[in-house]
Amino acid sequence: MSMRFTTKARRGMVVLTAAATLAVGVAGCGGGGDDKKPESSPSASKDGGGSNPGPQEGADESLVELRGEDGLMLKITSATRDAGGFVTVSGELKNDSSEAVRVSVRTSGDETEIIRHGSSLGGATLVDSKSKKRYYVLRDTDGRPLTTTNMPRIKAGASIPVFMQFPSPPTETTEVAFQLPTFASGTIQISG
Repeated sequence: MSMRFTTKARRGMVVLTAAATLAVGVAGCGGGGDDKKPESSPSASKDGGGSNPGPQEGADESLVELRGEDGLMLKITSATRDAGGFVTVSGELKNDSSEAVRVSVRTSGDETEIIRHGSSLGGATLVDSKSKKRYYVLRDTDGRPLTTTNMPRIKAGASIPVFMQFPSPPTETTEVAFQLPTFASGTIQISG
């Protein structure tokens, strides 16, 4: 069993490396294509779109809060670069409405490989405007996005923790735009 895991882990690293290379290569090949995303509203960000520099300490602080459809709010609490060449974006998804809601299937994006694995946040991207590159959510060896998946129906006033993992932009890039279908866009700071 250990040998099987090792082989699968090796395949996973090859796929992740290929996905990172593809994300960087594809990023420079075209325009936005995000014309179906809602515009930022005045209430899309409590802190002015990520003007809070540096790493965040404490659960109540956030990098940005983004409004989505049906009363959903995405609060991003961290975007951390790790030594393995990844950026993990973490936060919580809150239902600010008075009724239970499901996260739209559109947050999975429109890539067939990601959609076939069910609902997720696989449509999320990080955009480095200085380098003119877009980074897509990483996938495992089976094509599953490295994000929160199969999210439950969220009760009114309730929150669920969420995460998304991306290839890391260059170390000199500390500020990126975060985009997720059906949510407003916002600027976040990468720490680490």
